[in-house]
Amino acid sequence: MPIAQQPRPPSKSAALIDFSPEASSLAIRDLSLAYGETQALRHLTLRIPRHRVTAFIGPSGCGKSTLLRALNRLHDLNDAVVRQGEVWLEGEEIHGRGVAVAELRRRVGMVFQAPNPFPMSIYDNVAFGLRLQGGLSKRKRDDTVEWALRAAALWDEVKERLRASAWSLSGGQQQRLVIARTLAVGPEVLLLDEPASALDPISTLKIEELIRNLKSQLTLVLVTHNMQQAARVSDYTAFLQDGELVEYGPTDTLFTNPRLRRTENYITGRMT
Repeated sequence: MPIAQQPRPPSKSAALIDFSPEASSLAIRDLSLAYGETQALRHLTLRIPRHRVTAFIGPSGCGKSTLLRALNRLHDLNDAVVRQGEVWLEGEEIHGRGVAVAELRRRVGMVFQAPNPFPMSIYDNVAFGLRLQGGLSKRKRDDTVEWALRAAALWDEVKERLRASAWSLSGGQQQRLVIARTLAVGPEVLLLDEPASALDPISTLKIEELIRNLKSQLTLVLVTHNMQQAARVSDYTAFLQDGELVEYGPTDTLFTNPRLRRTENYITGRMT
């Protein structure tokens, strides 16, 4: 698949950028989602470019995390959720009849706000998904664990204590361990829901550096309340408000020269 390069320019009548299907990893088409009587997303349509970092920003309750969870069908676990519209992953609609949800969640991995390592060793955390998949020799599993820990910038810190409890790691190390666990099974997309909000500044910088480095390997989608973080790590930013997509474009442009007053008001702090 070709890597996303230059997107097509937005039309003059819309504050949205678009990408060709060939350059897109995910395509969201007229997506609406409600929790019972509460409408969380309203007719969202956008494409997410391959091998780039796309950030979702907006006030609390605007639908950022709801949209993120819709990308790997986590809402299936809630019977109160009603969805309309489509989400396409590499040309396949993720709600299609033949789609295996477990395989979808392998392809579209998710990292949450609070680190959630399993109560087992560092090695076993990273190898967990590999063992579920089966079919790997011990040597291949060992190599994959090492690769994932290196990719998550954690190998040098833990290589001498792989059998130690994952809970013995610091919060920032635990979050990188969770990322390594997700990477080990070979996802195409990595969803990050406020991955550094519970971490100290040094750990946050390590997570941000990791995000920038990983985009050479996969597509990343980041939800953050921290607009400075979005500006530092993302290539493209989507601003959501009241469940609607307001503006979507290159991060530098959206933060320095937004096309809509609603976006400018949010970025400058004149609205919450």
